[in-house]
Amino acid sequence: MEKERHSDNAVLLMHCPDQKGIIAIITEFINTNGGNILYLDQYVDRVNGIFYMRVEWDLAQFAIPKEKISEYFDTLYARRLSMEYSLSFTSRRQRMAIFVSKMSHCLYDLLARYTAGDWDVEIPLIVSNHPDLKHVGEQFGIPFEVIPVTKENKAEMEAREFELLERYGIDFVVLARYMQVLSEDFIARYPNRIINIHHSFLPAFVGAKPYHAAFERGVKLIGASSHYVTAQLDAGPIIEQDIVRITHRDTIADLVHKGRDLEKIVLSRAVEKHIQRKILTYHNKTIVFA
Repeated sequence: MEKERHSDNAVLLMHCPDQKGIIAIITEFINTNGGNILYLDQYVDRVNGIFYMRVEWDLAQFAIPKEKISEYFDTLYARRLSMEYSLSFTSRRQRMAIFVSKMSHCLYDLLARYTAGDWDVEIPLIVSNHPDLKHVGEQFGIPFEVIPVTKENKAEMEAREFELLERYGIDFVVLARYMQVLSEDFIARYPNRIINIHHSFLPAFVGAKPYHAAFERGVKLIGASSHYVTAQLDAGPIIEQDIVRITHRDTIADLVHKGRDLEKIVLSRAVEKHIQRKILTYHNKTIVFA
């Protein structure tokens, strides 16, 4: 799906030990070189003494060529401030692959927002370990590749997935209820660029029927969590969460329905923040800017 290109902005996400004058230093760098600041948000973790910031500026009249900005910034400021940072440009639209198994609720929600033009992203590829939802790819005009992963052939099938992701120039992956555990090799190729969604019953209710187990315990809240995938299963930095209250009147079917509705909303919120370049990961937690 081709979308109209927009003006080119630079987005800087950074963190460093907290110290006086950081905002003034960064904004002076941008202003002195003719940049127009469009967004600035910052946060100080006073417990650990860490300063976090996101700043976005218009490059239309910026004096430094975009391919040289990182070099200038690193030499003049990042090293001196012991700063870790990422610099990206909004003119380059990110490319997102969706991995899915048999449940369609998250997939449909992602594609609906995409086709409505809500997101500044490209979705050139859907991958599944089952053929059941192939018609969805056809419906939205997106290539749908079936890669039948099992425990026995995981390495071989992931090699096929790597080839597809490279061929389509994928920047990040969204697991839309993809019921396969990714290998450490897969995760290492996309650090903080694989987004997962699951119910929030873990670790209390494990197994194939968590809603049934929750129903038997009479839980009063159900929720969903979206996070970046790490080698430790379902323990990566959390991006977005939400809950919905339930009562004794709710049946198992009600719990499943409400849970799935929550999953697609929470996943889409997390994906949107990633697309907007508003997530900064530090150790095993995230700073999500407004």
